[in-house]
Amino acid sequence: MKTKQIDIMSADKNKLHEISAKNMLSLTTGELCEIQKYFKKKGRNPTDVELETIAQTWSEHCKHKTLTAEIKHKAPHLLSVSKGDNLKIKQDNRSNEQKVRGKIKNYNNLLKDTIFKATKKINKKWCLSVFKDNAGVIEFDKKYAVAFKVETHNHPSAIEPYGGAETGVGGVVRDILGVGLGAKPIMNTDVFCFGDLDISYKKLHENVLHPKRIYKRVVEGVRDYGNRMGIPTANGAIIFDEGYLFNPLVFCGTVGIIPKNKVNKKIHAGDLIVSIGGRTGRDGIHGATFSSASLDKDVPAGVVQIGNPIEEKRFADVLVKARDKELYNAITDCGAGGYSSAIGELALFSGGAEVHLDKVPLKYDGLLPWEIWLSESQERMVIAVKKNKIAELKSLFESEDVQVSVLGNFTDSGDLKVYYKNTLVCEMDLDFLHDGLPKSKRTAVWSEKKPMPSKEKKETDLNKKLIKLLSSPNIASKESVIRQYDFEVQGQTVIKPLVGVANDGPSDAVVLKPLPDSYRGIVVSNGINLYGKHNTYDMAASAIDEALRNIIAVGGVLDRTALLDNFCWGELTGEKQFGELVRACEACYALSVKFGTPFISGKDSLNNKYQKKNGEIVSIPPTLLISALSIIEDIRKCVTMDFKKPNNPIYLLGITKDEYPPKVDPVLSKKVMLFLQTAIQKGFVAASHDCSDGGLGVALSEMCFSGGFGAVIDLKNVAAKNILTEDSLIFSESNGRFVVEVKKEFENDFVTLAKNVCANKIGSVSGSSRGSERLIIKGLSGAHIIDCSLYELKYAWQKTLS
Repeated sequence: MKTKQIDIMSADKNKLHEISAKNMLSLTTGELCEIQKYFKKKGRNPTDVELETIAQTWSEHCKHKTLTAEIKHKAPHLLSVSKGDNLKIKQDNRSNEQKVRGKIKNYNNLLKDTIFKATKKINKKWCLSVFKDNAGVIEFDKKYAVAFKVETHNHPSAIEPYGGAETGVGGVVRDILGVGLGAKPIMNTDVFCFGDLDISYKKLHENVLHPKRIYKRVVEGVRDYGNRMGIPTANGAIIFDEGYLFNPLVFCGTVGIIPKNKVNKKIHAGDLIVSIGGRTGRDGIHGATFSSASLDKDVPAGVVQIGNPIEEKRFADVLVKARDKELYNAITDCGAGGYSSAIGELALFSGGAEVHLDKVPLKYDGLLPWEIWLSESQERMVIAVKKNKIAELKSLFESEDVQVSVLGNFTDSGDLKVYYKNTLVCEMDLDFLHDGLPKSKRTAVWSEKKPMPSKEKKETDLNKKLIKLLSSPNIASKESVIRQYDFEVQGQTVIKPLVGVANDGPSDAVVLKPLPDSYRGIVVSNGINLYGKHNTYDMAASAIDEALRNIIAVGGVLDRTALLDNFCWGELTGEKQFGELVRACEACYALSVKFGTPFISGKDSLNNKYQKKNGEIVSIPPTLLISALSIIEDIRKCVTMDFKKPNNPIYLLGITKDEYPPKVDPVLSKKVMLFLQTAIQKGFVAASHDCSDGGLGVALSEMCFSGGFGAVIDLKNVAAKNILTEDSLIFSESNGRFVVEVKKEFENDFVTLAKNVCANKIGSVSGSSRGSERLIIKGLSGAHIIDCSLYELKYAWQKTLS
């Protein structure tokens, strides 16, 4: 079995491009020229193992080359920021954060100069590990910490939905198992973006799966992996839009709990490199580089990994025992790039590594050395073990039938050396491997898109419009999906994804009680929208605002909330497309700082585009998922969104505006959130629900049919700005708003507390004989412009995806 030499020494730029394309390396010509220089200094060509190692390490998936690029942003918005941003820049008093030269703003590293910078500026002491490990980690209490990571598995799910989604879950669970010295997974999240379920098969392009098939199989993949591992899947969202026809988005997240004294890794020269878990095969090879490129009809199915949740469950359980016995001192998962990534990254701790590929347990014979090294076969992790502890570690793992293999040892040589049957097949400087990637330089231009006028016929019957909205796929009940997941396993789910008298209403967020002897809890939510089609700044700001509102609505605390970002973009070759990405990052910085909520982890998935036969590129809408994680002192003070009692007053917090896409005023929004969190903690609130998709009308409908009580609402009492129509008052999706049911006996206290906040009483909860309850909304003239039974509302909401 031989290793090939790849001739790049004599190659011109055209030949270098051909080498990259032929081997699915996803390297640019400039990057290959840098590799060529490195090996010319060595006086030899690289082996296939070396070139493949560099390609996966330098991939967009692993290095985030776009978000860390040096950018010249032609940014006229910096001199004329809209009022909603609250970020006006004074020409004569510019801070260090906003260095403007005319209409140009320079970023040395987009990610570090926006999202990382926000976290550093906020400087929360409870942030224990951010942007440096497999997951972000925040303090839970004096003894424990909480880890959270959200990954994407978009390209694999487009070509093999079940396997792509299943291994997406498995991978992010291993991120939690691999953070610090290993956290115990206690909850999964899932967020999906699919194409229109009703599209005709005749409109599908070659090798593009129908959204119904992708939807069904992705859900099954997430379901089967999480359920079989005994991890509750308890928070998520689903969006349907024609923009995701060619490229669905599959976000998988996991929350874990870990002792605070186990948050950091350490490796010393001489420690053994030990692989635990599954065997290695050809599945998933080139996954990292494949995920960094666009899709087309010729994508090989072999790049999708094959999952085995039972294997992962076995070593997940025993791993915590090994951690607590201090049998290893560092761990990471074999994700993108397989051993090359896992060992290559861990080697940085000691300063080198020596690996023997013939020691790797294989699924079958015939793998080439580079295939063993790059394979992304699932359920494998790498740990660093002191020599005097290997026997005890092997005994413990093998007692649970988990395979343990010593692959080599960590060194301090500064080199990564890989052998196959005593033949050196890879020798590279770690400095070059991890820091030799040439800096990408881009120019970005931003210009706001004008919202497209709606082609839909204006609906004058507001009853019909409300029913239509409730039955639209993006608002309709996702119970048929949620019920496939075991969200009760581990017995920690306090507020579940479905709430109310029949346990079928849409919860704003999930609340966990992770420790049996403490009432301290964990709150998890998310925010995602389609506003990126029009304005990516507003998209990002709205996603953050929604995620935080969901946290506050159940009783979370803003001052103990952290954020995660997941950017998914399409074509990024043009300056305007890049400008949209920059604006989203700027919004993340601005809103994070204003709300005081630091980012602790993130992941990007770019090049979500499809190339048709005629060369046309079809991209997804710019999409940003924001996930939020909060710590709450006492879960007994939490509330749900369902109406609780007749005659309780209903208040609308915040200002309703006639706008699309909706803006965020972080100053006013934060004031409302802080007020509501205090009101909930004081016990004034019976129910609260944020206003998002479908506005006030949908929020009220969901609260009514979830609680089994009606409501009588008067639009004259809605605080509004620039709104002339009753339609806008009911269906505006303005940010920063909540519908709150106040306990009648505490109404005066609630009003007193709200003296500096926009909180208007708009009606009350109603109730008569069961089955006759109605949602009644009185218009500006006093006439009933909406009058629907709870049965009508709930049936419309439940029928679409049932």
